[in-house]
Amino acid sequence: MVLLFKLGISVYPEHCSKEQTLAYIEKAGKLGFKRIFTCLISVKNNSREQLIDEFREVCNLGHEFGMEIICDINPQVFETLGLRYDSLELFKEMSVDGIRIDECFDGKKESLMTYNKENLKIELNASMGSKYLDQVMSYYPNKQNLITCHNFYPQKYTGISLEHFNNCNEQMKKYSLRTAAFVSSNNKNSFGPWPVYEGLPTLEMHRGLPISLQVRHLFATRMIDDVIIGNAFAHDDELLECSKIDSRILTFDIELEKELTEVEKEILYFGDMHVVRGDLSEYFARSSQPRVVFKDVDMPVFNARNLKRGDVVILNNDYSKYKCEMQIILKDIENDGRRNVIGHIPSYEHILLDYIKPWRPIKFLRR
Repeated sequence: MVLLFKLGISVYPEHCSKEQTLAYIEKAGKLGFKRIFTCLISVKNNSREQLIDEFREVCNLGHEFGMEIICDINPQVFETLGLRYDSLELFKEMSVDGIRIDECFDGKKESLMTYNKENLKIELNASMGSKYLDQVMSYYPNKQNLITCHNFYPQKYTGISLEHFNNCNEQMKKYSLRTAAFVSSNNKNSFGPWPVYEGLPTLEMHRGLPISLQVRHLFATRMIDDVIIGNAFAHDDELLECSKIDSRILTFDIELEKELTEVEKEILYFGDMHVVRGDLSEYFARSSQPRVVFKDVDMPVFNARNLKRGDVVILNNDYSKYKCEMQIILKDIENDGRRNVIGHIPSYEHILLDYIKPWRPIKFLRR
């Protein structure tokens, strides 16, 4: 798995056995996941000693796989445990690598926390959508210890919109801050930190979608650095599927409409990556290099139906020098018989089409 960006899981030790939590961490760690999210806000009536005992073993195992552990807190957690913003020893004793501040203090305290002697990461809530970040930054935080992470939303229809998400992320990137967001497993037996549970995505539009698409969409935005599965426990096949995603390349699933020949496979999965032409048309995205490599190959006419947004086509013999060019259709158009439809991008993946840009690398999941 490519590790320019990080994948993560979430664990909630108070809601399951220690053995289940440790087994899940080991499974994800072996697949290359590098972050763990956990929550102290939902932990009830635990003493300082109990917290240290409950979390230290979990964190130590995560560290064996090079995973970074961030725990969710708010001002009430500080009050309950008798903590001060300038004294974070408890979290170091728990072996976590940082704390996520779900509800804000006053901006100044968050900034001062970034200078903590324990060298813990301080993670701000990225979904606030206010001047909160500007306020924190006005107090000159130590940016080496400052990161951000969006909320997840257990209640259906409460996840944030894509517009708000983008606006928040632009603010994070203005300050060059690392930003994480959540996706949701579709495992019916999964759970989160709260009694209300209808999935745990950041974006409402992601709720119920295949987890691979959720992850690929977040990476496609080029605004998210780390993607964390918010609920526990994701299916084994979900973990595996996520671990295979290349965060650098805009990647589409495809539903084939025929059994591909070897040449068609080579064109579709061209060197593992296509590059969209710089002179992008509003009607289709073009990958021209295959026509150079396969210029002497026979490509007879087949399945030359009219074209819909999301169709994937290979130009046939009747298109002369353009034969074997691969295209993704962006607008419905009439087919004059010179484009062979080999498959289509599923309709629920059409959100990814908006991220096709000139010169952007793209590829298809191998099926």
